[in-house]
Amino acid sequence: MLVVTTNELEGYRIVRHLGLVRGLTVRSRSVVGNLGAAIQIFFGGNITVYTKLAEQTRQEAFNLLVAHAQEIGANAVIGMRYDANEIAAAVTEVLAYGTAVVVEPIDQQTAQQTAGASNPWSGTPPGLQR
Repeated sequence: MLVVTTNELEGYRIVRHLGLVRGLTVRSRSVVGNLGAAIQIFFGGNITVYTKLAEQTRQEAFNLLVAHAQEIGANAVIGMRYDANEIAAAVTEVLAYGTAVVVEPIDQQTAQQTAGASNPWSGTPPGLQR
């Protein structure tokens, strides 16, 4: 599944728009977690307890977005965004959303380059190979 924040996907043509897809999760930190965060706040710096919670929450919303896109037959999501809102004290909603599309490679070379890539976020970025 290709997921991008842009409205186009270089090297691919959009052959069908399937509509809005989303992944929504609501999370809170436990009382023990809040106590640990309070101690970190006292000393200042990165509040790792909350950083970890935020990353896990965004990842869960992202995974739900991908699952929703796959359920409706998409092989890509364009215009992906996150949104977060506080629902109550220490309770946060995180929404990942975008447009589900079906794409196909523009040429055979592009198809060969992406044939083995199951995760677009893995591997070494172009230009950083040794």
